[in-house]
Amino acid sequence: MWRRRVDGAVDVRWTAHLARRVSRLDLRQRVGMQVALDSLAMVVGLTAAQIGRFDFTLGALSSLGFWVICALAVCLLHFLGTALHLYLGRYRFGGFEEVLGLLVAVVLTIVGLLVVIAAFGSPRPMPLSVPPLGGTVTLVVMFGVRYSWRLVEEQARRPDRAGTEPLLVFGAGAGGESVLAAMLRTTDSPYYPVALLDDDPKLHNLRLFGVPVRGGREAIATTAAASGARTLLVAIPSANAHLLREITRIAEDARLAVKVVPRVADLIDGRVGVADIRDLDLADLLGRRQISTDMTAAAGYLSGRRILVTGAGGSIGSELCRQIAAFAPAELIMVDRDESALRAVQLSISGQAMLDDESIILGDIRDVDLMTRLFEQRRPQVVFHAAALKHLPLLERFPGESVQTNVWGTLTILRTAAACGVDRLVNISTDKAANPVSALGYSKRITERLTAHVAADASGTFVSVRFGNVLGSNGSVLTVFAGQLATGGPITVTHPDVTRYFMTIPEAVQLVLQAGAFGAAGEALVLDMGEPVRIADVARRLAAREPRPVDIVYTGLVTGEKLHEELFGDGESDRRPHHPLISHVDVPALDPAAALALDPWAPRAEVLAHLAALAHPAATPAPTSVPATTAPATTVPGLAIPTVSVPAQAAAPALPAQITPPTATSPGTDASPGTDAPSAPATAAGLIPRQPARHRSNPALPTSPS
Repeated sequence: MWRRRVDGAVDVRWTAHLARRVSRLDLRQRVGMQVALDSLAMVVGLTAAQIGRFDFTLGALSSLGFWVICALAVCLLHFLGTALHLYLGRYRFGGFEEVLGLLVAVVLTIVGLLVVIAAFGSPRPMPLSVPPLGGTVTLVVMFGVRYSWRLVEEQARRPDRAGTEPLLVFGAGAGGESVLAAMLRTTDSPYYPVALLDDDPKLHNLRLFGVPVRGGREAIATTAAASGARTLLVAIPSANAHLLREITRIAEDARLAVKVVPRVADLIDGRVGVADIRDLDLADLLGRRQISTDMTAAAGYLSGRRILVTGAGGSIGSELCRQIAAFAPAELIMVDRDESALRAVQLSISGQAMLDDESIILGDIRDVDLMTRLFEQRRPQVVFHAAALKHLPLLERFPGESVQTNVWGTLTILRTAAACGVDRLVNISTDKAANPVSALGYSKRITERLTAHVAADASGTFVSVRFGNVLGSNGSVLTVFAGQLATGGPITVTHPDVTRYFMTIPEAVQLVLQAGAFGAAGEALVLDMGEPVRIADVARRLAAREPRPVDIVYTGLVTGEKLHEELFGDGESDRRPHHPLISHVDVPALDPAAALALDPWAPRAEVLAHLAALAHPAATPAPTSVPATTAPATTVPGLAIPTVSVPAQAAAPALPAQITPPTATSPGTDASPGTDAPSAPATAAGLIPRQPARHRSNPALPTSPS
């Protein structure tokens, strides 16, 4: 009966009217109605038991003693129900929380009746067998009334099928059940579920709230045609990108729109509601998966510590700040040269963007003096270095910028952090550092090698974390595609077979925080990015969603771009001793003297050649203290590598004079620097060479400290 009522159209006007009338009653009136129904159930139960005990003769009800016992039973039930808060509005009428209270109240009432009947002696007003039997009938009546009321109430709250969109729901687990209940109990729900689908054969005979499971993913097309549904909801919060791509392919072939529910991690209370249903986006198809992260380990080195994040306004840096703030650090110092980005990240963390907070530092990591004063004053204990230039085509045109920002800027942070006794430093790298062929890849590989060198002598743990593209960043291919679609197309793709790794920003940052907890000094920790995705497939999927035809144009690979990115370089092995999604690789150290010898103002080809030479271990010049040394030549496909000359003054760069390594204290001890700003460093030029402006037009002149 219930299934027919759910599956078919039923005239529920009188039940809806009854439910509305009852819902308008105030608490006193509703409790009075509940007491009356339960009292009637008790009288009906005892009456049925008395008649049954005397062979169904109505004469058994003529005894005055029987009615006295019935009156006593009603009084006892009212008293006990009030004591158990059944009649004080604590429990929802017909709710499961009410069951135990009803059971206890009825049992105690029956026990009281037995005591009273036994005390009467002989003749008894009622046989002792009647109260237990009557109590059983009473519970059946009470539960039946409540169940019927629940059915009426739920039926009244169901949305009108004529004004809603028929919906197929894929997933008959906890997520599917939760969203199904939400849709069928929300009067203004825009969706009405008409069928369930699940790949588990054990669930193919299941009905949830009257909605049947019609089969697995192979039944999507036939079920949609039979039910008239135009939308498929994937109600699996734990669904990964691979499953979503497969289901989406089948659904689109059946001309179904696809919607999803949020990931488990994005649900506030773990429950899925109608408001959580949203359109499928490409971030779901490319980077959605569940990350198993031991955030307890991350909390061990983040909570109560002074933490500095460079590049705090960028995609990764801002997410680092948001997630770190949740661990209640003693101080969070956010450094960036983009004032608008700093304002945005402060707003996302604290809800205000006055920019007058000491946690906001406007500055460039290329400014050695500023970084020196900042580290000396604030004495961070943990550093996440996310500041970098990352757009490959621009850095191919201006490789000197990668030297000054990615290489020298990172070296500034590394050496200043080491001098200040930073406990832990995480250098954010990129998959382009594995077997690099571009200015971006060369510079980031050099930073990994510099991190390994500084880590060997630093008192803290310095590591690099390497991963690929993140979805939603300013340089993401999805951002580019969205902009091209907004202007009417076409979508440009470099090559039909080009593939890239993708991960969402929150997922990447979770793993970065985890990697920082157990990385060994100098290691590069490589994040598992899942399976690479063909960019042309992404473009076709986006173009198919547009109401008008959109062309896809192949432009050819740009200089320095790979057809397929790599996560591991030649000679690197995939070891995962601590986390299933984080690999540990050893990185050969690079003496900073070689990096300081780079001339960013030299001709473009020469700068690229020097970067390539330092990025490959075989091409690295050996450290020396003689006035000048020559790096052995090496060969990189498509690029002539000249020798690299190391000036004598760069061979042993000095640390800033006013920074002294901290005294031996525990990692959590505050260095308590003075409140007054220190004077400018006596000499910071020895850390990074800076060429005088008058010489920059002559690339033949060697770089030297000013």
